[in-house]
Amino acid sequence: MNFRLLYLTIITAIICCACTNRKTKYVIGVSQCSEDIWRDWQNSEMLLESTLHDGVELRFATARDDSKRQILQIDSLVESGIQLLIVAPNQLASVTPAINRAYDQGIPVIVFERKTDSPKYTAFMSADNYEIGHTMGEYVEMRLHGKGHVMEILGLKGSSPAEERHKGFIDALKDSGIEIVASLQSDWTEEKGYEVVKHYKGDLTDIDLVFAHNDRSALGARRAFQEAKVEKLPLFCGIDGLPGKNGGIQMVRDDVLDASYIYPTRGDQLLQLALAILNGEPYEKETMLTSAIVTSENANVLMLEGDEVMRQAQRMTRLKEKADVYIQQLGTQKVISILALILIFLLLLMIVGIYYYFLQRARLNEEINRMEREKLDFYTQVSHELRTPLTLIQGPLEELTETQEAKDASPETKNLYTILRRNTNQLTELINKMLDVQATGSLDIISTDHQEVAMTPTATDLQAESPKTDENQSSTILIVDDNADIRTLLRRILQKHYQVNEADDGQQGLALANEVVPDLIVSDVMMPVMNGLEFCQRIKNNMATSHIPVILLTARALSKHQVEGYESGADAYITKPFSADVLLARIDNLLKNRLRLKGIFNSDEKKEVQPIETPAEEPQKKEDAFIIKLRDFIERNMSDSELGVEAIGAEFSLSRVQLYRKVKALTGQSPVELLRTARLHKARCLLQQTNKSISEIAYEVGFTAPSYFTKCFRDEFGASPTDLISQEQGSTA
Repeated sequence: MNFRLLYLTIITAIICCACTNRKTKYVIGVSQCSEDIWRDWQNSEMLLESTLHDGVELRFATARDDSKRQILQIDSLVESGIQLLIVAPNQLASVTPAINRAYDQGIPVIVFERKTDSPKYTAFMSADNYEIGHTMGEYVEMRLHGKGHVMEILGLKGSSPAEERHKGFIDALKDSGIEIVASLQSDWTEEKGYEVVKHYKGDLTDIDLVFAHNDRSALGARRAFQEAKVEKLPLFCGIDGLPGKNGGIQMVRDDVLDASYIYPTRGDQLLQLALAILNGEPYEKETMLTSAIVTSENANVLMLEGDEVMRQAQRMTRLKEKADVYIQQLGTQKVISILALILIFLLLLMIVGIYYYFLQRARLNEEINRMEREKLDFYTQVSHELRTPLTLIQGPLEELTETQEAKDASPETKNLYTILRRNTNQLTELINKMLDVQATGSLDIISTDHQEVAMTPTATDLQAESPKTDENQSSTILIVDDNADIRTLLRRILQKHYQVNEADDGQQGLALANEVVPDLIVSDVMMPVMNGLEFCQRIKNNMATSHIPVILLTARALSKHQVEGYESGADAYITKPFSADVLLARIDNLLKNRLRLKGIFNSDEKKEVQPIETPAEEPQKKEDAFIIKLRDFIERNMSDSELGVEAIGAEFSLSRVQLYRKVKALTGQSPVELLRTARLHKARCLLQQTNKSISEIAYEVGFTAPSYFTKCFRDEFGASPTDLISQEQGSTA
């Protein structure tokens, strides 16, 4: 029923075909067995389809349900010079001789809708009439709830659709409680359907449903029942389900019929098959069309669709009438087409010119951006070269002013120190402004960048307490800088408070970080072999070192440089020249954060109800994820007495040393201590919440000997497992 796409395509085809003088290429004869709405619809579909193909002529003939007339018509079509015959045989055997004569003369024959008893045909196209009858039988059984009396109105005797529909209907109902009280022979017409019911000798009031082999016969039967004044009319079902006014779909919608079955016409597909045969193209010898039943549930939708199809068909007719007008306009259209092509060509030339213009502009902008990047890189390098010596001047100067000798010096000497510090700061500020002007080219931007980036505060800007030596002496700091003097200065600042290791480029620093696993890293950015940004990224992406805080200490002072630093994973970004107090305060702050993370882990670890669960806070998401995964692994494998450092390290792809240092840094405990603590807390939880024996619990949490478990339990909690059980029982009492 979905012809919309076909009709929309035909609109274009009619216009295009009308613009040329068509020469007949193929003459196709169509022999219809009868004349009705279904055949008319099929013929119109073939006509519309023919407009899509050049040189196709269709010659129609209808037998009006008369086999002798159809034989004469087929012979006449053959004599007229047709090149292919499309035939719907009136009866299975009677028309066969005429079909055979056409086939024997080399004319391809397409048999559609009805069968012939001869194998002399080229192709066959039809719906499955047996399946249609069977489907209607199933519907009748469902509609009558498996019991009742049915009257069947047969199609023309000897026609294949009538025989197959009857067989399918009978087969569908043979195992049901429905009785077919009569099978009356009709001939597809409404009048015949009326007559056979009118002359029926049985009791019409006993009929629950009438199944006719087509909608016209069903209407005739209904009229006969009405004239017989049957008090309660039975249900009427037919086959064809045509769209449009007075079609089967409308009759179902208006409750004239209870159901119908759409018997597809598909004239378009039929003509396409004919042209495929004539053109020597591949085709199917047997084509079975599919369709669907029409009931009150879908009749309205199908009716609307059919109305739309009718409107489209009317439009096609009007368009075809206008085709002659388009032929007259052909000359003008050719001129317009040529002018349009010339205009399009000129427009294309203009578009190409515009494209190349903007392409050149884009290349120029790219070159300008490249030069700007190179200029920025140049000034960044200059900044590095100037700020590093300033750092080496300002740092030692700050250190000298803090010595006892400087504090005990004469006022004149103190004044000299003050002058040196003030002028060093002024020189630093001057270099900052000069580099910002060169890098940005705008004094306004200088002011903004200076506020955003700013110089690293000196000791007078930020009064930070230096970390206590006894608390931090065990912490290890790794210095990574290609400048030996900077490394010396940093070592002098840090070695009073921390253990210090050094590397002179990122690659060496990465190797040393994996070896010693320091507590914190201070790294330059601009270094050979591997710069600080890449070094920081690789530190943060390595499971063994991802927990280590990284401070980038660099001469790159612009905001975009800071953004790059933090995007690489840096925990802090300090520009040169820097204050020793600021650096120490920042290091102390990061290490304290690490201690707080240890506290969070340990506090969660010692919860009595569940010793291992997600931390309450997330100071560092990556490290929390590692801790959670570590604790989850321990929890899942706690009962394994063989679980040790090697197994845990293998789970996280860490060596024994790397695992030890990472776990120690994050939790304050070694892996062995962490595992033992987790087992003991799990055991205490089981002692408090279950009735298991001490030995059972000891083995369940991974201890191999209950006596050793009791010792470790007493060391951890200050009481034996037995004491804990007694306390619990006492509190319960």
